[in-house]
Amino acid sequence: MGEILALVEARLLTALGEPDARAAVTFLGTERIEVLRFIDGDVVRYATLGMSAQPMADPTAVLADPVKGPRAELILSVRAGLADTDKVLRPLAVLAASPQVEGVVVAPGALLDVGEPLWPGAPFGSVLVAEPGGLVEDLELDEPREPVRFLPLLPVTHNEAAWKRVRGAQELQERWLSHGTDLRDPLRGSVPLD
Repeated sequence: MGEILALVEARLLTALGEPDARAAVTFLGTERIEVLRFIDGDVVRYATLGMSAQPMADPTAVLADPVKGPRAELILSVRAGLADTDKVLRPLAVLAASPQVEGVVVAPGALLDVGEPLWPGAPFGSVLVAEPGGLVEDLELDEPREPVRFLPLLPVTHNEAAWKRVRGAQELQERWLSHGTDLRDPLRGSVPLD
């Protein structure tokens, strides 16, 4: 487990550089989750470290496989200096712990709700899990382990979350694209959903 996290951290550092801050959160009955902060010009990125220590298990399975199953870490990118986004550390750690705590499998297209604003004054209480591979490449592990996928998170307003539940992730992403939505803007409003 420690060996996997060392490889994951090395992959993050290769792709994003040295973190300028890190915080750790431990929930009862779970492994420690760290959130690393990387500054890239006017963008700040938050990456989890610890979610991939164990494979995510199908919640309907009688026994969780200790080796096989999807593994992931989460990455959130926002514009720096516009909001107090460092308060997202705890909600991110909660999302990263959800496979251990709630038995959920986090995958692209999923809508994850944190039940509160991602940071003070944020118009977002949920995130959409996007496709991996753009910012940080998958980390291949020795068989039979599945690779660690680095899943980007896109902040979602309450209206957008409702739209996604009815229309699906693809239609929401197309709506963002057609309106030129800056998904890194921590203060943005909801995309028009007529």
